[in-house]
Amino acid sequence: MTRPSSAPRPPNPEPSKREWFSEIIGRTRFVVLIAVIAVLLVSFSLFLQGTLLALHTIYDSWRDTFTQGIASQEGNIAVEFLEIVSTMLKAVVFYLIGVGLYSLFITPLNLTSALGVESLADLEQKVVSVIIVILGVTFLEHFVRWDKPLDTLYFAGALALAGGALVFFQRVHRGSGGDLGQPQSKVRARQELFENHTEQRHIDDHDVEVAEQATQAKQEGKVDAEEGSG
Repeated sequence: MTRPSSAPRPPNPEPSKREWFSEIIGRTRFVVLIAVIAVLLVSFSLFLQGTLLALHTIYDSWRDTFTQGIASQEGNIAVEFLEIVSTMLKAVVFYLIGVGLYSLFITPLNLTSALGVESLADLEQKVVSVIIVILGVTFLEHFVRWDKPLDTLYFAGALALAGGALVFFQRVHRGSGGDLGQPQSKVRARQELFENHTEQRHIDDHDVEVAEQATQAKQEGKVDAEEGSG
């Protein structure tokens, strides 16, 4: 008994010109790697400079303490260490931008998910938050010096206007982050990152379903935007 010959498989349809062009456009996202590398290099440079500045300041402060007494450190040491904190915070800003862009355009990372960065809006919120802290630390440096009280008052007013504008920006855009930023997703990302040492994030069907439900609930007005964004 002869076996019936299997039906020939239809040839794979060739991609249309539109699909081919769309594929090329989608691949252009890897251009972001240039910005990611540049920003991370700036971040690492600031971290290194902050570390060297910290070591130099610690050495000088203890040397002056042993040679001139503890009274020689009044006022100056606080300003010097605040400058170190300001440098480290600036490095954190560039680091958040670098890893955030990589996770958003190249490959999702558990690190950004654990930090709550699921969209460009989330990245803006995190960066703005750190910038507000930098403004506070910068004003504290001038306040500790207290060289020119009137100039310090003007400086405080300028920082208050800038900080107020940033806080207003945060309140206006609050809740406009990614729908995948659900609490359970963040907890799972932290577990995979810190316990299982898994860097790349996997988005399963359950995450998509939860995001769709959250989006639908916000559209129907059942959930506030802040609650839906996790």
